Amino acid sequence: MKKLGKWEKAMEIVKEFEEKCATPISKLRQVADAMLVEMHAGLASEGGSKLKMLISYVDNLPTGNEKGLFYALDLGGTNFRVLRLHLGGKGRGIVSKQFEEVSIPRSLMTGTSDALFDFIVAELAKFVAQEGMDFELRPGRQRELGFTFSFPVLQSSISSGTLVRWTKGFSIEETVGRDVVAELTKAMEKQGLNMRVSAFVNDPVGTLAGGRFTNNDVVAAVILGTGSNAAYVERAHAIPKWHGLPLKSGEMVINTEWGNFKSSHLPLTEYDHELDAETLHPGEQIYEKVTSGMYLGEIVRKVLRRMAEEAAFFGDTVPPKLKVPFILGTPIISAMHQDTSPDLKVVANRLKDILEISNTSLKMRKVLVELCYIVATRGARLSAAGILSILKKMGRDTMREGEKQRTVIAMDGGLYEHYTEYRNCLENTLNELLGKEVSETVVLEIANDGSGIGAAILAACHSKYLETDE
Repeated sequence: MKKLGKWEKAMEIVKEFEEKCATPISKLRQVADAMLVEMHAGLASEGGSKLKMLISYVDNLPTGNEKGLFYALDLGGTNFRVLRLHLGGKGRGIVSKQFEEVSIPRSLMTGTSDALFDFIVAELAKFVAQEGMDFELRPGRQRELGFTFSFPVLQSSISSGTLVRWTKGFSIEETVGRDVVAELTKAMEKQGLNMRVSAFVNDPVGTLAGGRFTNNDVVAAVILGTGSNAAYVERAHAIPKWHGLPLKSGEMVINTEWGNFKSSHLPLTEYDHELDAETLHPGEQIYEKVTSGMYLGEIVRKVLRRMAEEAAFFGDTVPPKLKVPFILGTPIISAMHQDTSPDLKVVANRLKDILEISNTSLKMRKVLVELCYIVATRGARLSAAGILSILKKMGRDTMREGEKQRTVIAMDGGLYEHYTEYRNCLENTLNELLGKEVSETVVLEIANDGSGIGAAILAACHSKYLETDE
């Protein structure tokens, strides 16, 4: 066998990667069916499945008639948001909203529990202090807060839950196993902030509630951002592990924690296995590692590095920047993938600015676009398979005789919102999986800042002053 030239060797690496990432419709159906099996197992018993299928304690969703002034705190990653929402009651919706976004200093992400919550509450207190006269509380009342917390939590009520583990770069060991609401409440009491947490929710649960407030057809929510997760409305009788009181509504929102899904049907490559081994939680969040924004760029980097090492793709030396983990963020991948200039100027500029590689040919830049396409397409198509499994679980993947059904899924997260090629690929794949007739009844709707608004609205639904307002 003749020795391959450098270019042929590089193309062989790309071709092999593309073949291993393939997601034909038959494979996507296998993924959806495997996830459905895990969903059933997770609802049957705690720890019965890779999917935690967490009970959210949200059994009454907004009606649109909620009224009053409510706050939200949305902690999901390296930033958090504080939000004030004035709800006008029946037919008036959201009268006004104000919010602020604050970055969390890196040192606090690995410091102490007290330091983190004291910092958050100090910012919340500053935000409350800016209120005008319109925001006067009635005497004897406390302000009420919805708290969105995007980390795995085991809930024990609508307003309490213990942290299972930190993710996304946070690592404060002493908080694990503690009630997160109690930690926040302690910090509020310490600083004299007269506020209570009336709803404690995960981000897809908040997004679902925010969507339902304006649209009664919303029955699920999917987050595709740095991480990935989904929540949906389940019938109470389909949750064997629920041992609480009978639910008046007959329904309960389930937080799937689908990022932790794992199956032999997922098309994984050696680059995925290598990436997984290098993360804080090897062997966990496998589905998230092939679908979400935190990892797409890193997979592209790993393939490029191999091409540089084994096929001298960028010349005789491997560019030093190419050895830096996570140097290619998903916004960079998205910009290169979506470069429409004839000479791929955006690709050339990104390579120069980020990786300090300046002497690329158009032929090389086209290969880079191809790699971005392969990784984004696999992620988007696998996300569509996840959505199909939720539709199957709710019995909304087929048409029911004589019924006019409409299913709306609230979508949130920067990956879905800003990476147009990813979003279009996901939507086209879902339509292909559902078929023409059913796909016309399923709508994916962007819910901007859904989880923060949803948390404030859930605080309204679970307000301790509800009775006196009606």
